[in-house]
Order: sequence, then structure tokens, then C-alpha cells
Amino acid sequence: MILPAAPDVLAAAHRLRGVIQRTPCSYSAPLSARAGAEIYLKWENQQHTGSFKLRGAFNALLTMPHEDRRRGVVVSSAGNHGLGIAHAARTLGMRARVFIPATAPDVKRDGILALGAEVDAKQPDYDAAHEAALAYATQHRSTFVSPCTGRPLLAGQGTVGLEILEELPTVRTLVVPVGGGGLAGGIAVLVRALAPHVRIIGAQSELTNAMSLSLASGQRTVIPVVPTLADGLAGQVDDEGMLIGRFALDEIVEVSEREIADTMLWLSRMHGARVEGSGAVATAAVLARGKWDGPVAAIVSGGNVDLRVWNEIAGDVEGAAAVA
Repeated sequence: MILPAAPDVLAAAHRLRGVIQRTPCSYSAPLSARAGAEIYLKWENQQHTGSFKLRGAFNALLTMPHEDRRRGVVVSSAGNHGLGIAHAARTLGMRARVFIPATAPDVKRDGILALGAEVDAKQPDYDAAHEAALAYATQHRSTFVSPCTGRPLLAGQGTVGLEILEELPTVRTLVVPVGGGGLAGGIAVLVRALAPHVRIIGAQSELTNAMSLSLASGQRTVIPVVPTLADGLAGQVDDEGMLIGRFALDEIVEVSEREIADTMLWLSRMHGARVEGSGAVATAAVLARGKWDGPVAAIVSGGNVDLRVWNEIAGDVEGAAAVA
């Protein structure tokens, strides 16, 4: 079994009590008016380290055997998983080495360093960083903690879904950002067991749509590595990720880079929230698609955006006019 079970998510929630923040799941009047349905936003950008990734990272480290903890952990990350691991490792007194792509946002790289983890940013893209991390972990007999797979990690991510079900028991649709499938998989484990009527819709950028294309074709589909606002969702999907995607997702909505940028501005203007591109894709999907079965909960998964990127988006008059 590559997936945890619902009791694993409940155990993770108990384990993480006092470690993570229970983030708000609040009604969005302007989004509901635009979408024509009752829409709530789950603000994981307000989580410690700025994203949901802390949940799975901390649960993975807490459940490791003592000897594995002593040797330290190695991870590959687009940034947010690395922040979560660095925070958890510092709290638990562990050594952590994080492989990130050279293109990772400064705010994420600098944050990982500030938390005391070692950073390797030599690789050109996420997939190369992933391979380098695996090789390093094997060479140094350290535990590799994937950002997208592993039962303890998925169980931790699933606590996002648990909080939504507790606060919004009438929810009928969840909209979840999708990269490798860790967040969707963890949430689906719980939702399929406790609320099987709830549909889970994935959201991806058109430039990070490896999961969407792979599920549509029935086989792994390699996508080009190109710059994207949704850097946290970048990279290819492996066979395990495809299995998670088949189980977790009822549908995937793809959004454009323009729609992501517009949504980042919209969230700032309507809710006073500064959200990274990956964190905005679920809201962008709600805005882009015309009809929803509400109540809907869309996950704002992260808020770690470089000031330079934010200023470029905010200074785009055309983009600002598009969401007026």
C-alpha cells in the first residue's frame, strides 16, 4: 500500500497538535459571487513556514525510528517542502540537507538556510535536484523524505482535509493544487472514507500539467521544464504519483499563467492575502470554471512569493485591469 488509511490521518492530526497551526477556512463573499456557488478558502498560506508542506514533513520526521533521525534526512524540494523539513528538523534536533533547483525562489532558499538546514542549489530544475538528493541519501546512508509520497507524509497532508470536514461538514467539492499529488492523496484517503460524496478537483498550471496529461493518456507523460509562477507544482510525475492521482482526483482543471497572476492580484485586493502562484491555482480554477457544486472549499496552499515576482505581477497594469 502506497497510501495511508483514514486512521493514519487522524493519528497524524493528534501527533501534530501544538506543532502546526489550525488554519482558517473562511467564506469568500466575492469569490462566491463570481462563481455562483458558496465558496470557502482554506488559508494554508498562514501555516508556519508559509505552506501546508509543514504538516507532512513534521509527521514524517516524528514517525522515523531514532536511528534514522540520528543520521539525518535528505530531501528534494521546489522550496516549501524544504522549509517544512528544515523547521521540523531544527525542532527535533536533526540534520537536514535540502536539494532545490537553482531557479527556486529566493524567499524559499533563504528561509531554508535561516532554519539551519544545508542547501544544495546546483541543479538546473526540480527533477535534477530530486535525482541528486536520492544519490546523496544513498551515499551517506541518510533517509530520503519525498515531498509527494510516503504514508507518513501523506497522512500529515491529509490533516488539511480533516480540518475542512470538521469546519465545513456540508462541503461537496474540494479544489486542491496538484503537483506530485501528495496533498490530494492525503486528503482523499480521509475524504473517500468519511465523506465519499465529496468530489475532489485538482488544479494545475498549463505549464505544470504532468499529472493531468499522464492521467489523460494512461501513461507517464514528460512535460518540458519552463519558467512558471506555479514553481511549487513543477516537475514530472512518477508511477506512484499516477496511482495517487487516479485514486484521489475526480477531475483536473488547468489554468493559464495569466489566470494565476490575475488570481494572485485578486486574492490580494479582495482578501489582503499575498499568495504564491502554486497557492493561487485552486482559486484560479474556481474563477476560471463556470459551474460548481457548492459548498466548495478551495485550498490556498502557500504564500512564499519573492518580492521581485510580486512586484512584477502587481506592476502589470493589464493584469490588474483583467481582475477589476
